[in-house]
Amino acid sequence: MYTHTLQTLLQQLNTVLVGKKQQVQDCITCLLAGGHLLLEDVPGVGKTTLAHALAHSLGLQFSRVQFTADLMPSDLTGVSVYEAAEQRFRFHPGPVFAQVLLADEINRASPKTQSALLEAMEEKQVSIEGASHPLPTPFFVIATQNPLEQLGTYPLPESQLDRFLMRISLGYPSREAERQLLLNNGHRHLADTIQTQIDDTTLAQLQAAVLQVHTAPSLLDYVQDLLDASRSGQWFRQGLSPRAGIALVRAAKAHALLQGRDYAAPDDVQAIFVQTMAHRLHPISTAGRSSSEQAQAMLAATALP
Repeated sequence: MYTHTLQTLLQQLNTVLVGKKQQVQDCITCLLAGGHLLLEDVPGVGKTTLAHALAHSLGLQFSRVQFTADLMPSDLTGVSVYEAAEQRFRFHPGPVFAQVLLADEINRASPKTQSALLEAMEEKQVSIEGASHPLPTPFFVIATQNPLEQLGTYPLPESQLDRFLMRISLGYPSREAERQLLLNNGHRHLADTIQTQIDDTTLAQLQAAVLQVHTAPSLLDYVQDLLDASRSGQWFRQGLSPRAGIALVRAAKAHALLQGRDYAAPDDVQAIFVQTMAHRLHPISTAGRSSSEQAQAMLAATALP
């Protein structure tokens, strides 16, 4: 029943980010699975444009924070200010209190500020001076990140990376897509004019439908085989956690729903495995590969059930 809505959403986003159908599909899969998204790539390839387009398509309360070296945690979460007239402290919420938070260039902020997002992303709340403040529902973080070799960047801690369901890279556009960008002075202006396709009620229904997608015992066997392979010591220094396995199954279900199916198949697991798992893994030193390349190699070496 949601196929038309989802296909319309995909088509609209593909008009803004030309030639990146797979990455756009991954973004929607992450959203349907109720996870947070990390976009990692060099500046200027469309990370922020995609984030803006996705936020406008959802019709949700949107907030953008430009992460910089001098950004303080309170700039993100908010502060309690003493109100003399009322003779008490009143909490003034920060930009994190939005349904969609764009954390632009998240790794340009200090580790202390990055950590301010940990509780928000995991617990859907913010604790200030002993008081807990719930965040809006849904709460979806889209973060962009520049390569670590660039000046002024800080590596995201493993605990922060684990909060992101997916990490994707856009890469440079094809020659044909780049020609369109050159002719039209980019597509950033389109991100602010696209129509809302999904409201918060529809999104909640879609995310509930993901949980109802069937997973056969053989599929769960395959997922556990992948988890076991990651822990064997052959591929990575540390294996995937049970929480990572839960995230993998949820993302596979979301991918199946996006394909119009009510059951998840091994193809769904394979389609989202690298995007969902690679940022949680560190290749063994002798591999000579990136975490994504090593994850892909392990996936190819693991037999189907």
